[in-house]
Amino acid sequence: MSTASEGPTPGFLVWRLSMKWRLAVDRAVAPLGLTHAQYSLVASLHGMQRAGERPSQRRLADRTGLEPLYVSKLARALESAGLIERTRDPRDPRAVQLALTDEGRDVTRKAIDVVQGLLRQLLEPLGGIDSARAREFTRDLTTLLDAPLDPSTDHDENKQEQS
Repeated sequence: MSTASEGPTPGFLVWRLSMKWRLAVDRAVAPLGLTHAQYSLVASLHGMQRAGERPSQRRLADRTGLEPLYVSKLARALESAGLIERTRDPRDPRAVQLALTDEGRDVTRKAIDVVQGLLRQLLEPLGGIDSARAREFTRDLTTLLDAPLDPSTDHDENKQEQS
């Protein structure tokens, strides 16, 4: 049974919202010399440093959901721009620790303020950033992000019914 006439699927809407958000953040942080991916890295690093951590690239990759190789590439570019420093972890010479430079902290704070303004705009139709609907939306997104997805699993219900 086709659901084409019933409107967009939740997956399509998630994709569209993620594209809308990525484009908006890219445009908003571009004047600060950042891309959305770089912003995700420095903003996460900022939060982790405020909590007293000096995370490895791997830990930051886990936090952001970005691939470790991509985090390494982003970190090298951010280091070249003078926004972060990469040092060997004294406990594990294979690991690289990341930290924001003074300039990196300044740029990151400005970027966070800009992105918070975008977030307020995005959540206004739900009653604002502090509304019950926005909190429920955040819980729903967290639930979806925590749900395991295995693309190698056969999810075709029709094949199960035919067995």
